[in-house]
Amino acid sequence: MHLSFVWHFHQPVYHLPDSEVYLLPWVNYHATRNYWQMLKIVEEMQFPCTINLVPCLLEQIIDYVEDRAVDPVLESLQKEPEKINQEETDRLRRFFPQFHQVATVAGLQRRVLEFFFSPLTRPEEKSRDELLNLRKEMISGLLPYFQKLRSDRLLELTVSPYYHPLLPLLVDLGQARPDAPDLPSFEHPEDAAWHLSRARDYFGQLFGFSPAGLWPSEGALSQAACVLIAESGYEFTMTDEHLLWKSLDHRPDLALLYQPYDCHGLKIFFRDRELSDLIGFEYHRWPAERAVDDFLRKLEKKAAVVSTEAICTIILDGENPWGAYKNNGIDFLRLLFEKIRNSGHFQPVLPGDYLRTHRPDKTLDLVSGTWMSSFFKWVGHPEKVQTWIRLARQRETSGFSEYLAVAEGSDWFWWAGETEEKEFDLLFTSYLEKAAGQEK
Repeated sequence: MHLSFVWHFHQPVYHLPDSEVYLLPWVNYHATRNYWQMLKIVEEMQFPCTINLVPCLLEQIIDYVEDRAVDPVLESLQKEPEKINQEETDRLRRFFPQFHQVATVAGLQRRVLEFFFSPLTRPEEKSRDELLNLRKEMISGLLPYFQKLRSDRLLELTVSPYYHPLLPLLVDLGQARPDAPDLPSFEHPEDAAWHLSRARDYFGQLFGFSPAGLWPSEGALSQAACVLIAESGYEFTMTDEHLLWKSLDHRPDLALLYQPYDCHGLKIFFRDRELSDLIGFEYHRWPAERAVDDFLRKLEKKAAVVSTEAICTIILDGENPWGAYKNNGIDFLRLLFEKIRNSGHFQPVLPGDYLRTHRPDKTLDLVSGTWMSSFFKWVGHPEKVQTWIRLARQRETSGFSEYLAVAEGSDWFWWAGETEEKEFDLLFTSYLEKAAGQEK
């Protein structure tokens, strides 16, 4: 059986509009702790994977590479400890509460700085200056590292819509009204098309080729979204298996799941939800060897009931899960890739390569949904509905602009009503206010 791993790398826009001031440090943090680590393990284990990159994340990585980003957390890590003031200390303790009991400012700074690096780099053995230099070296080398591993046939690079919007809801927000009756009217397929074409163009400028594949933000697809994706030049996309069962009106069946489908010329892979979510949300609670053995047992059981040409697609977040794993997930990932390789039953494959020899023989009319099945997570709270109302009102008043495109990102709706971090509402509001200054 063929096996396709897809790791999604994404962070929303963390800087204020027309500004290089970053309110949250997570792009810089994930770049050196998790993005670099994933690439290093893929290279070390010689295990082909797909990595999905969101353009607004790439933009921000480049801000850090070119020293444009004004990041108060990074500035605190670069200062001599005796020059760090109380506000900076409070900020470090707030963003990294696991170190709140460290008594001295120097000790706090050191622990946070080490935490910005994968354990693979052995940060505890390096001086502060060595770590700061290593950070610069790693983040500057990140985009070339993606390119190198792609050239080595170890990576397929795919992309998401530019600012990570929910494509079906830009096309017609009314699709989510069963989950939230008070949602406003919002029907702007032209906005969805902009995010798709802009992503493809930007990706091509950075990497020198156009991506064949697209992970739609939050796995959100619909029939209309598929048409737009195909018209934008993409060859394949991916989403959750639950949309397949709803579209086919069929109970789960691995023989139906482990194959690509054709939706108006667009090829679609459906992820194995059980295996993807075990890695994303469950196995961090287990010892690495026991977790990997459990995964292999499940995988072998599934492989026994499908053809050797079937493809199992596993898709999940490639950055956030590892913080819950022992040793930042290194032991689990190494063992997982090693045991899959050694089993002899599974062939790791890149989706584009698979499609060159396995064309879909089934067509599909796709129902709408997300990786979580419904749109509830993005609409099912009064504050989420109010966030959509604010966006719809501004879209009607000022028309489309790139500021408004940022405000269309899924993250603002994900976190609305669910976080006390003031930065998310401040960023969303700031981009809406800038959009208000644009003429129709």
